[in-house]
Amino acid sequence: MKGMFITFEGPEGGGKSTQIKLLAKRLKAAGRRVMITREPGGTPTGELIRDVLQHNKSGEALLPETELLLFEASRAQLVRKVILPAIQKGVVVLCDRFFDSTTAYQGYGRGMDLKGIDTMNRVAAGRAVPGLTILIDVSHSTGFGRLRRRNHAMKTGHDRIERENRSFHQRVRRGFIRIARENPGRIKVVDGSRDLKALEADIWKIVKRCLP
Repeated sequence: MKGMFITFEGPEGGGKSTQIKLLAKRLKAAGRRVMITREPGGTPTGELIRDVLQHNKSGEALLPETELLLFEASRAQLVRKVILPAIQKGVVVLCDRFFDSTTAYQGYGRGMDLKGIDTMNRVAAGRAVPGLTILIDVSHSTGFGRLRRRNHAMKTGHDRIERENRSFHQRVRRGFIRIARENPGRIKVVDGSRDLKALEADIWKIVKRCLP
């Protein structure tokens, strides 16, 4: 069977990680080989970059340009070391965030040049273009309500990007919606505020139609 590259995108607190795990179980039950990865991260180098991006223990504020380059560096490593080799072996690769997040967060959120970001995304991603992207849309209040409950249960705090103000995250959400409208064939938007099982069922219907 042919492999496939599926990405999950959306604002904070949409439940991407949970839905990826549920989809992986369905795919495995259907006889598909599945691999889950994430951005930033997914490789030893990428995980080190992730720690800088999420926590930045140096205490030095990251410039927007530095942040963008770190995301792209992690992506370049992940694509060539993990994603493309897996797809070539017939694996369905499920990735928690990919280049649409860079466009939404650094482009729409930070206000950086969208054309420049698109060029950098293309260089970093190379031949790894998602065959399907699931955009789990959720409001700021719903998403951050979930994050607060999760962090309380796990006794953790918000990471560096989660600590950005409300207007930043609202720009990011609007960015995701605009990206989806510009790419209707690849990106399918689902309502992340609904019941977990209902959302899982809708995602499975979409994926089944797109599987090679």
